[in-house]
Amino acid sequence: SVNIVAFGNERDGFSEDNQQPSLIWSYLGRSAFISQIDSNLSASHVGNPVFTEYQASVFGNVRLVVHDCPVWDIFDSDWYTSCRLIGGADIIVIKYSVNDKTSFQELKDSYVPMVKKALNHCSVPVIISAIGARKNVPCTCPLCTSDRRSCVTTSEGVQLAKELGATYLELHTLNDFYIQKYFGGVLEYFMIQSLNQKSSEKMKKRRKTQKCHRVQPPQLEQPEKMPILKGEASHYNADLHNLLCCCQCADVAFYPEDLSTGVEAHKIILCSVSHLFMLLFGVKSPSDAHDASTMQLAQSLFVVEAGDPFPSSPRGAPPCVPPLRVVVKDSVFCSCLPDILHFIYSGAFQWERLEEDIKKKLKDPEKTEHVLEKVKCILKTPGKLNTIKDCRSHQIKRLSNTSLRVFFNTPVLADVIFKIQGATVPAHRAVLVARCEVMAAMFNGNYLEANSVLVPVYGVSKDTFLSFLEYLYTDSCCPASILQAMSLLICAEMYQVMRLQHICELYIITQLQSMPSRELASTSLSIVSLLKKAKFHNSDCLSTWLLHFIATNYLIFSQKPEFQELSVEERNFVEMHRWPSNLYLKQLADYRNYIHSQKCHCTVM
Repeated sequence: SVNIVAFGNERDGFSEDNQQPSLIWSYLGRSAFISQIDSNLSASHVGNPVFTEYQASVFGNVRLVVHDCPVWDIFDSDWYTSCRLIGGADIIVIKYSVNDKTSFQELKDSYVPMVKKALNHCSVPVIISAIGARKNVPCTCPLCTSDRRSCVTTSEGVQLAKELGATYLELHTLNDFYIQKYFGGVLEYFMIQSLNQKSSEKMKKRRKTQKCHRVQPPQLEQPEKMPILKGEASHYNADLHNLLCCCQCADVAFYPEDLSTGVEAHKIILCSVSHLFMLLFGVKSPSDAHDASTMQLAQSLFVVEAGDPFPSSPRGAPPCVPPLRVVVKDSVFCSCLPDILHFIYSGAFQWERLEEDIKKKLKDPEKTEHVLEKVKCILKTPGKLNTIKDCRSHQIKRLSNTSLRVFFNTPVLADVIFKIQGATVPAHRAVLVARCEVMAAMFNGNYLEANSVLVPVYGVSKDTFLSFLEYLYTDSCCPASILQAMSLLICAEMYQVMRLQHICELYIITQLQSMPSRELASTSLSIVSLLKKAKFHNSDCLSTWLLHFIATNYLIFSQKPEFQELSVEERNFVEMHRWPSNLYLKQLADYRNYIHSQKCHCTVM
């Protein structure tokens, strides 16, 4: 239905033709869209007629209700009724005669504010109809004011329409053109807009009602968060520094010229940071020296006992051989040697601390400068200096995780040989003892390996053991696959190298997380087998993560034969934490049955 409320009197107050039909009645009687017109006169409590109610049909079967209020007194006498009429209106029509300036002024000053208050920001279309032909057209001369106020001008009507946000129409006469084409066209346009809006609101309400009563699809919850594995910080430099403090596997001892007290060290550590020590211990020959000053410094500072000042490396020498004795010719340098070795073994990063320690010990600036110059020249990068006087401009070579890589899997300075799968792998006891507690106990305890050069290794492949040794030398590893990482993890657990075990765990987890679901479903890699190995070798973090991984990818792993290899406890854990859950799958099946059943119909059709 469409409700129209019309206010105002279109008749001139001085007109003698009071039988002239009203605007509303003229439209209802002449419009081709209106049928079955019925009118009813309503009166106020004092008996005076307030409005006329017309009921008709528009556009065939749409109910049209029009309340025509010719007088504005309804706002003064019955505010409730006027507000009820405006509140229920779909279209508001305000009429006035262009020849009744007094009534228009009263409308503008008194009743338009009341209409705006009753509308209360409602989006109801308003039509202002200025009816009649102006009888006394005001003069446009600015000096003439005799008849300026006799009728309502167009500009005044337009201004009133702007205040209400209304559509302004001028109907000079109530003939067929102005009633049907002009006024009727605008009114019917707003009727159609009102019907479209009501239809849209009705459809939204119906859809909302249907949505409330319709079976909703189940909501898939997010899978449980996977356990977080934290990596372990490197203690590479601390391990090497502890090696100097405990003096295990020392193979060189520095003495003053009186051979009073010695300072033990390790050839491989010294050679990894200084080419001078490589020349001194025979790792390099004098012909390989890039800088003649290095050779001169070695000869002037150190003397290797046992006849040959530059002996060749004793390959395969038994571990009971005493440390090589080296005499330090410079007594001042020899007194500072313990501090210098601590500086080298701690990574050669704390130069300021070394300066302070030597200053406190010597208490002589010239001697301090002399010793520091020697240290710089010993640790200098080859080719950077030509003379000792230029020591301050060189670069110091530091002990880092790449320094020992030169000696990995080489027989140079090696004092132990591992025999594995018919092959031999040379190594250095100092590095093994510093980096692995199990090997430290093996080489320094009452074990057969402590007095043997050849040590057999069982239960590990050669490639895995080489990767393990590479980690001990370089503090890094790069497994080629998940299976290799698991083999390396088993080796790390066997020798109790926990940080390497954590690195392998993180590698396995990262590789599995990056694997797409399709690849995970088709891979021949057995996740359950990885779980069994992780549990057997005490990798609790990885085993817990793998259980969560199987539960999160339940639909994939439950279809694989390996799923049956899970223990009862593991199966219960997976079922409890599975994703998606059993409840969701049941709800999803019920929803699919509902969608495909005859009870579910398309809401559009």
